[in-house]
Amino acid sequence: MCFRYLLLREHLNKMLEQLGVRGVSEQASRYNITPGTKIPALRRRPKAGGSEETEPAMPRWGLVPAWMKEEAPGAGLVNARAESLEVKPSFREAFRSRRCLIPASGFYEWKIAGRARLPWLFQLPDAEPFFLAGLWDNWRAPDGGEFETCAVITTEPNRLMQPIHHRMPAILPLEAGQAWLDPEARPEELRRWLMPFPAEQMQARAVSLRVNSVANDDAACLRPVDTAVADSGQQTFAL
Repeated sequence: MCFRYLLLREHLNKMLEQLGVRGVSEQASRYNITPGTKIPALRRRPKAGGSEETEPAMPRWGLVPAWMKEEAPGAGLVNARAESLEVKPSFREAFRSRRCLIPASGFYEWKIAGRARLPWLFQLPDAEPFFLAGLWDNWRAPDGGEFETCAVITTEPNRLMQPIHHRMPAILPLEAGQAWLDPEARPEELRRWLMPFPAEQMQARAVSLRVNSVANDDAACLRPVDTAVADSGQQTFAL
């Protein structure tokens, strides 16, 4: 699963520029982004004349399908399994026509060591930014109010992820962004981006237990931890 990630401001602006989105984001760097909060996303929208353009959005992380009569409990559908996107009612229509890109600088996953949950940070080499493949939807509440939500697509783990967790987010390099958003793309074309990202193009390291608390959202979350200490479950960083 993917429940936490980080996004640096300079990376977000680099990705906006990559996709030709005008303007500069004032979004502050986030080091521990959690489900249930609004997150930056990029999607395609029709504009005058029948063409489409890429636009930024701030959906809530936790998808609520448009057809639901009541709001989903909790954060909603945080993740969507790549293997069932075309058949599961919650994601089928969104996969066809409401795909989005979720900019990221890295994501966290937890290794279980006894009773301890030890956070690991996964990134690309040189901490380069990337996109998480996502879906979005627009839900109308019974009182007429509307709000947009999204989910991160997950896939099988690569060999770097396997010792830590049995799932990983579907990762897209910056150059694949427009292909994922292309409204004319066929499902078989999209599936190439839903495979496990090559392990040799990623890196991972143990980080501070501060990540375990959703109240902590600062650069100290990235503090490296000796892997021998992490594997023993004896981290001692204060929350």
